[in-house]
Amino acid sequence: MEVEQGKYSCKTAAETLEWITAITEFLKLYNFFLEANVVDFLKDRQWEAVDKEWIHCLESEPVEHLLLIPSGIVQDHWPSSLKKFVLTAKLLSYPRQQANLQTVLPGMSITPLNNVLSQGMNPKKKHEVEILSSIVSCTSRHVGAHTVVDVGAGQGYLTQVLAFQYQLPVVAIDASSHHGAVTNMRAERIKKHYMAKLHKSGLGKELPNMPKIITSRILSSSMLRELSNYCCQHDEFDVKYLNGKCFSDSCDASFEANDQSLPCSDANASGGSMLVLAGLHACGDLSVTMLRAMVECQAVKAVVSIGCCYNLLSEDGCETGSGTGFPVSEGVKSMAISLGKNSRDLACQALMHGLSFKLSMGQTFDQFTPNGIKCFRSLSHQSLWPEKVKPANYLAEVVKYLRG
Repeated sequence: MEVEQGKYSCKTAAETLEWITAITEFLKLYNFFLEANVVDFLKDRQWEAVDKEWIHCLESEPVEHLLLIPSGIVQDHWPSSLKKFVLTAKLLSYPRQQANLQTVLPGMSITPLNNVLSQGMNPKKKHEVEILSSIVSCTSRHVGAHTVVDVGAGQGYLTQVLAFQYQLPVVAIDASSHHGAVTNMRAERIKKHYMAKLHKSGLGKELPNMPKIITSRILSSSMLRELSNYCCQHDEFDVKYLNGKCFSDSCDASFEANDQSLPCSDANASGGSMLVLAGLHACGDLSVTMLRAMVECQAVKAVVSIGCCYNLLSEDGCETGSGTGFPVSEGVKSMAISLGKNSRDLACQALMHGLSFKLSMGQTFDQFTPNGIKCFRSLSHQSLWPEKVKPANYLAEVVKYLRG
């Protein structure tokens, strides 16, 4: 049984909604899975709602075959209904083929990071920063942007590569003042290295770009829009003044009230800078906020974002707050789709993490993955206490019991 390739497309809004509709119709058939908490799934034996023929088939399958299910790979001896389920899920999922960056961004070249810039990065982080910084640099040149705003900058790894290696003016925004301090210390250390290189080459009077750092929790797209507008209208703004004045958890309203002189107008018309918003692992609603800021602010010419922690997206009707991360489009809003926190959490679970409970019984409690701990918690609930009896210190007693 083969997966029907190319049935769905995102080329037009109508085709995109057709695809989303097909996904929601498919998910409705399995709501009992989507709405289940991992602990409840084990504790309440919710797998008993699954087709008995599927259970009988899969319980004897080797782990290697189970790990292939998310890739849409089925075995010939499986029941036809199970194969249809797996292949339909594969058909409805977004393609994961790697794009050819040279085709998408002609002329882009990836520059390896030197030891100074990559200090503190693990191999995965170095790989991500190396490629994303090249993409951001190429995109900035292509759209004619003068400044890059690194949203959710963390410890400034992407910020510093853009500033020192690609010589781009960069503004780093992060909610953590500790991250801001670390970013600044790393930038000063890297600056000394580049100053020494410039001095040795006889260009000592030329100063390398130093990133500007703002500590601010981005609470809404309007706040990011105003921040972006301020950056493009004030190339040499006083960061200390900015930090102390309004960009903190407690002064969003102060900024909204006191800076009415900063409407987000056309950057070309006002003579201000044009911006690219960049984010590496922009968590939860942050990627959505960046997209909305681009729509609302003409100074923002491009968004380059690698999202993460989609389970932390706020959802209409599920969380309270000023912003909503899902859904984003009016088309999906009109369909009244609700995912729920449990299904978002489930979607972010790696299958291997769940199987590690079975494969790693020799580990200590502290070494187990979150899913492994949930398995322990469910089993201990069954063995230690009767159904519906939950002492106030239940979790603490479970941990104490498991630690021995």
